[in-house]
Amino acid sequence: MPNDDQSAISASDAKRLFADWKAAPAIVLAVSGGPDSLALMWLAARWRRSLARGPRLIAVTIDHGLRPEAAREARDVKRLASALDLPHRTLRWTGTKPKTGLPAAARAARYRLLAQAARANGATHILTAHTRDDQAETLLMRMLRGSGIAGLAAMARETEREGVWLARPLLDTPKSQLVSTLAKARIAFADDPTNRDLNYTRPRLRALMPALAEEGGDSRNLARLAVRLARANAAIEVLVDGAERYLALTDRHDASRFGLDAEAFAGLAEEIRLRLLRRAIDRAGHEGPAELGKLEALLAALDQAIANRESRLKQTLAGAVISLTRGRIHVEPAPLRRSKRT
Repeated sequence: MPNDDQSAISASDAKRLFADWKAAPAIVLAVSGGPDSLALMWLAARWRRSLARGPRLIAVTIDHGLRPEAAREARDVKRLASALDLPHRTLRWTGTKPKTGLPAAARAARYRLLAQAARANGATHILTAHTRDDQAETLLMRMLRGSGIAGLAAMARETEREGVWLARPLLDTPKSQLVSTLAKARIAFADDPTNRDLNYTRPRLRALMPALAEEGGDSRNLARLAVRLARANAAIEVLVDGAERYLALTDRHDASRFGLDAEAFAGLAEEIRLRLLRRAIDRAGHEGPAELGKLEALLAALDQAIANRESRLKQTLAGAVISLTRGRIHVEPAPLRRSKRT
């Protein structure tokens, strides 16, 4: 990619951006009508035309039902998709909207609907228009929440979600380049006011970015930090894989059960122990991923019990029972809670 963050993206740059997905049978493009996703659609259509054979592209817009302008913006996306010779679908998030945690709920609904569209069209991948700016903001949000290394690695270029692959070809691209690309192509885009709504965390952090940039915390450096943390996280995961194989952590007759010698476990590095516990709890439990803070508290209790040669310890976390009995740690599913009668 060019070093000039204000330059339009060329045809050859687009080929490099999308090269990893040329063998996919079909791809869903997540297009909201904002500059990032419109540029994604325009660049992807340009790339597809350059191939003798390539994936089918389907543009999908999600109307969350939160803004009256959303329906019009979806129609505008449909018109541009038609001009680019791409099929387009608008899917709506229906039902009651939560009073708290709305951004997270809307995001979950968006990915669920996109995955449904992908499966319906035989697509193996969903492409989103997350940019380098989004990556920097995500890193800052997770830093402020006290995330561990895995969280600070921020967004990956490609991840599995809802049974399909979620890919972010523009993750190293600044938003300014996408705006320049649309300007050169004379394509208008929608302005979503919620992107500046200071009632939400991300817009508040976005407003701080100019001041952070003056101190060296621009999107380029923050995204570079996320890449380095992702590299460290991947290396740690390799060590955890090795420890899991070496210690034979799971019962060969029941993958949901975990058991090992407490002293062997105590001899591992703390980060490795944390991740082994998380894997076991997430595998055995039925209440979602274990929270890092609660996991750290559990490990501290385990470490103290092992060091003091206590014979028994029993705790429940994320739908799993963790126990220390006669020098062995066991993790197994917790009994399902009975619903209260009304």
